[in-house]
Amino acid sequence: MENLVEHSLAADGLAVGYDQREIIHDLTVRIPTGKITVIVGANACGKSTLLKALARLLKPSRGSVLLDGKSIQSIPTREVATKLGLLPQSPTAPEGITVADLVGRGRYPRTRWIRQWSKTDDEAVAAAMTSTDVLEIADRPIDELSGGQRQRVWIAMALAQETNILLLDEPTTFLDLTHQFEVLDLLVDLNKEDRTIVLVLHDLNQACRFGDHLIAMKDGAIVAEGNPGEVITEEVVQDVFGLGVKIVPDPVAGTPMVVPIGRHTTRADAHPAAVSSDAGVVSGAGAAGVAGASAAGPASGAADASGVAGVSAAAGVSPAAAALAASAAADGVCRPTDR
Repeated sequence: MENLVEHSLAADGLAVGYDQREIIHDLTVRIPTGKITVIVGANACGKSTLLKALARLLKPSRGSVLLDGKSIQSIPTREVATKLGLLPQSPTAPEGITVADLVGRGRYPRTRWIRQWSKTDDEAVAAAMTSTDVLEIADRPIDELSGGQRQRVWIAMALAQETNILLLDEPTTFLDLTHQFEVLDLLVDLNKEDRTIVLVLHDLNQACRFGDHLIAMKDGAIVAEGNPGEVITEEVVQDVFGLGVKIVPDPVAGTPMVVPIGRHTTRADAHPAAVSSDAGVVSGAGAAGVAGASAAGPASGAADASGVAGVSAAAGVSPAAAALAASAAADGVCRPTDR
């Protein structure tokens, strides 16, 4: 594949919406180059609208989207498609189309009437399918694939464009947990190849674990942005989602982990330890899970999950802390490393 050239993407005073209803109001943001940026927020807050505006699918009523410092509206469509790729929500493929044919359509921006399909295109398609682990199913119809396989094929099509910027709107929606992590791990791999990734996610814990830069939105505006530790705080989550939470360290990645409080999860009569102080929850998770020890006896990272949970329960640790301990002791948990 061709060497990727870094491109910049930003919005300045952006206002955009649908028909006469404005969704985003005077928003200014710069997407960090070479990082994974995750946009989070409640439903209908403007996350997907912002992504569509950045991809030039929506025309601003005010302000502008800047690609390499120029208004994206002034750049020819084919040129934009060689710099920026988009995977929308729930894309649909023509009936009966095979994996190889769909991925090959990602080469459209690179072809001209005087430049027909070439060996370079074959190599780009093969490299995209290899990166997403779909080369072995190249001849299979899209209709026969699982949800996770289809999502990887769509990402392969975007990769075949050989763009430096990749935008994805809720790429893990409708996928089970295993396939969600497969897709997110793949995006980390692509980011390590000097691609700028921007995606919308609903799962805050996944956003913290996989994102370098988070943008939290509410009512068409940015409430907070920065690294996960700066953005995902109890105050911001309460403001953005209207939900009371506790923030504890992820026992696997060390990133912020959101534990919702809810109305039926702190019943003192059923779970007395569950209403302990904030410090008790965190220290209990650290003592029983992360440090691997409890008052009932030593426990190591090699202990199985049920053993750690049992020790935690015996020590009077809350169910939430016991769950963290079990997660910390479990083997084979996905974790981005060497970021």
